[in-house]
Amino acid sequence: MLITNIKGLVGLHPKDKLVLRGSELDHLPILENAWLLIKDGLIEDFGEMKDLPSSITHFPSYNAEGRYVFPSWCDSHTHIVFAAPREEEFAMKIQGKSYEEIAAAGGGILNSARKLQKASEDELFESAAMRLKQMILQGTGAVEIKSGYGLTTESELKMLRVIRRLKDRFPIPIKATFLAAHAYPAEFKNNHQGYINLIVNEMLPRIAEEKLADYIDVFCEKGFFSLEETDQILKAGAKYGLKPKVHVNQLSVSGGVEVSVQNKAISVDHLEESNAETIETLSKADTIVTLLPSCSFYLGIPFADAKSFIKADLPVALATDYNPGSTPSGNMNFVVSLACIKMKMFPEQAINAATLNGAAAMEVSDHYGSITIGKKANLFITKPIPSIAYLPYSFGETQIETAILNGEIYNG
Repeated sequence: MLITNIKGLVGLHPKDKLVLRGSELDHLPILENAWLLIKDGLIEDFGEMKDLPSSITHFPSYNAEGRYVFPSWCDSHTHIVFAAPREEEFAMKIQGKSYEEIAAAGGGILNSARKLQKASEDELFESAAMRLKQMILQGTGAVEIKSGYGLTTESELKMLRVIRRLKDRFPIPIKATFLAAHAYPAEFKNNHQGYINLIVNEMLPRIAEEKLADYIDVFCEKGFFSLEETDQILKAGAKYGLKPKVHVNQLSVSGGVEVSVQNKAISVDHLEESNAETIETLSKADTIVTLLPSCSFYLGIPFADAKSFIKADLPVALATDYNPGSTPSGNMNFVVSLACIKMKMFPEQAINAATLNGAAAMEVSDHYGSITIGKKANLFITKPIPSIAYLPYSFGETQIETAILNGEIYNG
């Protein structure tokens, strides 16, 4: 496929640039009035229209006049395998009930776990496939999906098998994260070590045997998993080759960042709450800071301090946190808008964080996340828009016209 008359070809980072730190996020290379050649599912070449070689004009072409071409969004934090939405908790949130109060009343993660345990694998697959299809049509071209609504051995395995089926069905890279340490089941409320033993001695060996997960995650937070419990679970996962991607500092500065870095976490996710010690710890590590602004939007909790992380020369990524309880949306375009509007990131910073750095948070930035010769041709073409800033500016409208995966137009 040859795409011609591109108003702006966005995100032309060098092949050896796999992650952007600090002020590097400010720079979003754009080639104006461009063409892009895709061959065998890869980005073959690109350049300015005035230099379009006559030797390639015979390829099937797509006229992108007035439109921008972006690398696909890379969504590195989702929970899209779930049995049912939780709109019944919506009114509780409006009434002012906190995340902790809703959980204490039988809602929250345990609510999703009860529903998921009753659902069949086929039911879970079909509903998750519908969500993923919609995300792709909104520009997402790589995704990470977590378990964590099973909370029993069979249900956690069921979730991870669904994720494996999604990997087989969809033409995008999908990473699977084992998150049984999402909450304590009711029967283990007063026996934390009993549940941890179940994770370590029963779940992990079976997951490793079936090769069902790429990463391990823990919800390290007051009322959920303590620092010591988090450390124990991450170390157990490491024995099976599962790298950490950890929920930390969503509701409080817990010390979870320090534990995560000690365990060589690929990313620490949320960080709505942070302090100077958090930043100091991260400044000495290669761990990616993954921010989830649509979670803050939905729950009414503080937005993460993106500017301080960037100022400290840290690698910042953006993701949706798509889940039924705190972020019922997989729209990365809205995430980019919120990053600009609420976290005061510049459009260039937010777009870089949602593409190349999102790919880096899934360890796929060698093949995805930028317009680079040799990378996979996962990208999207906008509607005619006046500038790249118009995409986050127009937060209530979809500006995605065409999704391309592995060099082919995706129609769902």
